[in-house]
Amino acid sequence: MLPCEKQAEEMDDIDAMFSHLLGEMDHLSQSLTQTADPPEADPDSPKQHTFSIGFTDLNESLNELEDQDLDALVADLGSKTTTQEFSTYQETDGLTDNQIAPPPVIPQGSEAAAAPSQPPKPAVSSTELQTRQPQTKEDKIKLALEKLKEAKVRKLIVKMLLSDGSSKTLMVEESQTVRDVLDKLFEKTHCDRSIDWSLCETNPELQIERGFEDHEYLVEPLSAWTRHSENQIYFVSKPQKYVMFTDPQLFYMWKKKRECLNGINEHTKQLLIKEHFGGSALIVPDLEGMLYLKEDGKKVWKPRYFMLRASGIYYVPKGKTKSSSDLACFVHFENVNIYTSNNYRQKYKAPTNFGFVLKHPHIQKESHYIKFLCCDNEHILLLWVTAIRIAKYGTVLYKNYQAAVKRVSTLQILNSVALKDSSNSLGAQANSLSGPSLPKATNVEDYPYEPPPDFIPPPPPGYTNV
Repeated sequence: MLPCEKQAEEMDDIDAMFSHLLGEMDHLSQSLTQTADPPEADPDSPKQHTFSIGFTDLNESLNELEDQDLDALVADLGSKTTTQEFSTYQETDGLTDNQIAPPPVIPQGSEAAAAPSQPPKPAVSSTELQTRQPQTKEDKIKLALEKLKEAKVRKLIVKMLLSDGSSKTLMVEESQTVRDVLDKLFEKTHCDRSIDWSLCETNPELQIERGFEDHEYLVEPLSAWTRHSENQIYFVSKPQKYVMFTDPQLFYMWKKKRECLNGINEHTKQLLIKEHFGGSALIVPDLEGMLYLKEDGKKVWKPRYFMLRASGIYYVPKGKTKSSSDLACFVHFENVNIYTSNNYRQKYKAPTNFGFVLKHPHIQKESHYIKFLCCDNEHILLLWVTAIRIAKYGTVLYKNYQAAVKRVSTLQILNSVALKDSSNSLGAQANSLSGPSLPKATNVEDYPYEPPPDFIPPPPPGYTNV
């Protein structure tokens, strides 16, 4: 047998393929560990920053900001710059009486030493704009550009796409979570503030998308995008965002028939949530089943039996049983995120279009480090994607859900109080506009008093009785 044919047969073997995958994953983990702690860079060295997401350049993104947001950006950056300058001044002015600042060194015998030093002329583009209040939007944009380059806090100007085709532009700081950004969008879009609203990233090249979790800091995953990335962010409503708490029986009683699960009452649901999320340790759904795995560099999908555990996804090797001692690890969740895919039947000749992807967030283009998996139907896809999210994020998801429900209930109370006050004020205004009530007319027949019988009214002036 030729060596090439023998090698082809070895690669066709599913166990050899998995061993190759695990080796590559170990190599990737080692490389990421080595680059996780880069050497400290010189703070004075020039850096190249990306300040906008969804725009061709920063100038375009600043133009898309609303006037009040641009004013807030300039004011915030100005206050931070002033604070930094004041701290630098304090360090210089903090010398004791015995410590004298060294005088500037002037070369002897030079013409520059004899001539008095002339102060440099201020630059019109920066100093003038900072000393006077910028009036036009163009001045504000110029000042914002300069301040952004000086700022030490990372800020991104992000375009959020809406379902109706429009967009909203927001300034996002590195300390803001996805929940903070959602609250901003609620104020700008006046939507119903349901717990289903989400921020989702899409990658057109890989044809995948992922919903950000509420506790994530948005700047961090966006900073992993390449400079000329075509990725986008959508502000959409996703009912499956917290389905593990609205319908926990789907994931913790998944072996039962779906007809039986539809009859679960609310009390049973709360007991399931308390049992699996309210204890000292998280209980992950014991999900398992057949999935299709795409081979590296090929449009070939092979079935494999996978099992979900708290630490990752495991598979049953060929000729082995489902016992814990025989299971082999497929992937851990520490350095990967889960994405859903679309149209993989056409792109990769997948068995179905119900696929999901496991990859490191910094991998933005097609790579053999990406794991492509495919399910038989949409329900199985929902089970795996949601169960993996539970295993990866744990009780943090439950805290996100509780915070979202609390905000919605608080908003409903405030809205009801405001509606009641508004109706009362409208009623009082209507009463004031109608004017004072007219006196009730009284009939002569109903008048309680009668005039005296001998009363004769006096004659008019100038009248002569004949």
